[in-house]
Amino acid sequence: MPDNPPQPDAATLTEDVEDLKAHVRAITTQLGALAAGGPPPTSDRNDPNNTEGGEEDEGFPPFILLLDPPEYETELRALTEWVEGVLVPGYLAEASADARWCHLWPHHPVAVARLHALWLAWQELTAPETCGYTGPSTWHRDHYDPCIRELRASTGPFQGCTRGEHQVEHRLPTLVPRAWTHESAPKV
Repeated sequence: MPDNPPQPDAATLTEDVEDLKAHVRAITTQLGALAAGGPPPTSDRNDPNNTEGGEEDEGFPPFILLLDPPEYETELRALTEWVEGVLVPGYLAEASADARWCHLWPHHPVAVARLHALWLAWQELTAPETCGYTGPSTWHRDHYDPCIRELRASTGPFQGCTRGEHQVEHRLPTLVPRAWTHESAPKV
């Protein structure tokens, strides 16, 4: 057995790396579809041998604040279903001065951003086929606790909201990125 095995040339290594990238993209897309509850994608775009399509990660949803209507409204509706159907009844006790919550949270862009990130993590870390045994614990520790702590803090996005009074403008800077000002947020 030789002490120094032959080294592959740079072209072979580059080809192998690109092949591995394509496989990782395909597996990532399939896991994303499974985590979202859908069937694994079967298009040629997800074929590990198809390297066309560049470096796009089609299996991951875009961040909500980067979406334009109507995609923003569709994503916000799905987020609202999760927040109002899972998060609020299952996790959020009565709001207080020390633990604020605004029932009009979709009108607070910072809250929408944080809750969307929390929901994306929840989808990934609570799917039995992808998260393993520690996924839910990781979600609570790394995602839920910090997110809710920030949202409900006295300096958080709901700082001016109390029972019967809702304030959004107090948190918005004078220049807001266009993606943060969606006038068609649903009235809750």
